[in-house]
Amino acid sequence: MMTVRALVAALALCRAAASQAGSRLLATGGANSIEGQAGGGITPWAVISGYGDLGEWGGALGLSRVSVDDFQLDTQSASLGFDNRLEFSVSRQDLEVEPLGLAIRQDVFGAKVRLAGDFIYGSAPQLTAGLQYKRNRDMAVPQALGAARDSGTDLYLAVGKLWLNGALGRNVFANGSLRWTAAHQTGLLGFAEQRELVAELSAGLFIDRHWVIGAEYRQKPNGLQAVAEDDWADIFLGWFPNTRVAAVLAWTELGDIAGLEDQSGWYLSIQLSQ
Repeated sequence: MMTVRALVAALALCRAAASQAGSRLLATGGANSIEGQAGGGITPWAVISGYGDLGEWGGALGLSRVSVDDFQLDTQSASLGFDNRLEFSVSRQDLEVEPLGLAIRQDVFGAKVRLAGDFIYGSAPQLTAGLQYKRNRDMAVPQALGAARDSGTDLYLAVGKLWLNGALGRNVFANGSLRWTAAHQTGLLGFAEQRELVAELSAGLFIDRHWVIGAEYRQKPNGLQAVAEDDWADIFLGWFPNTRVAAVLAWTELGDIAGLEDQSGWYLSIQLSQ
């Protein structure tokens, strides 16, 4: 499904359709999350991908890697945003389970719509509704652990706000989400029959116009009886040299995954935006 040609074609479409994009402030398109939508590393945010504003197209291509003790997750993603209101995304996740010498692949298709408010202007925060349809392509391990299905759809509401000249005279942002999900380990270990409601939080402080430090937290449903699923957290450093490029480096704490304890390590993402 997700090939290099598809990513290149999506980037060409972004560049052709977004010739007038760039009206939004630097970093307000976020980075690429591990599921392909605009946000931080482990959570989507209320922002819309790219730098297109009213009547403009924007978008991004992203590559990311999470490397912890016993796992490595690589994600390729492409997203398109229109009118600073609609976002569509697609991503391929490739998880290497190093102790077992096997790989698990998952495709994620996302959509997001801004319902109200604005991330920067006015007093009301930006409110966004989104979904992620996920299909696991390698179910041997998930089924052995008790997963019921190979696909599922996450639904979420995200609210976010950027305060200019906030704490310590710096720009500050915060984002919170409620997610309704049946996914085990974001779907990489399959899906349950029933969904659970979980919370996600992100916050950051801009050191200057180009650098931001922050943290994220993602609650997990812990629905598999065979193995525990812990909440995720990270501390990140983001670099936005211009509206074309963004990079995020983070230290991640992912807890127990598939019976392997205390998974921690590095996360790195590179994003090209339009």
